[in-house]
Amino acid sequence: MKRVAVVRFPGSNCDFDTLHAARRTGTEAYFVWHRDTNLKSADAVLLPGGFSYGDYLRSGAIARFSPIMPAVQRFAEAGGPVLGICNGFQILCEAGLLPGALVRNRSLRFICDVIPVALRVEQTDTAFTNRYHPGDLLLMPVAHGDGRFVADPVTLAELEATGRVVVRYVGLDGQPLDGSINGSLNDIAGIANPEGNVVGLMPHPDRAADPALGNTDGTGFFTSIARWAGVPK
Repeated sequence: MKRVAVVRFPGSNCDFDTLHAARRTGTEAYFVWHRDTNLKSADAVLLPGGFSYGDYLRSGAIARFSPIMPAVQRFAEAGGPVLGICNGFQILCEAGLLPGALVRNRSLRFICDVIPVALRVEQTDTAFTNRYHPGDLLLMPVAHGDGRFVADPVTLAELEATGRVVVRYVGLDGQPLDGSINGSLNDIAGIANPEGNVVGLMPHPDRAADPALGNTDGTGFFTSIARWAGVPK
């Protein structure tokens, strides 16, 4: 059984959702407090959504300096699977574990809905998407005010050329949206590091991983952990 650490920051509000989603797939998921300095023998690390430190300065900018983050950094650099969901994605970008930044939605409004668009799976060779197939269309809730992914032209081109765009916002027919959801460049909803063990995305697979919620499209983000670690399910 894989041990999965769910890191809690002051202001996290999707920590229990993420813990529940991980446990439903058979992992031994447990909380790690942001003041801790070790991950307690984790096999994977999840940074949940929310508003760490009230999103002061920038979303994720203060959480990036939490005492637990050096351990997360070492774990990721050693090849350990790390997933950042929503605010967790923002923290990973602030910490330099993923490139680019998440800034204010183009509408300047908070989006909280099961948006009438899909996520198209672009890359399955990662620790968190290897249970999907390229081109799969997923429905997931979004809840963010600072979800617009931006990067300089060189970084953006590199992400596209090296297959590091993991999921992309598309219409329900799978066609491009041209940034109409939050203004993200190239409709990017999630990316990975070059090794594929660190993934961040703005939509919430944790809120789409239980039949009781009427949607299990996000389950693969959690079941993929075991396959990446070479453990058959």
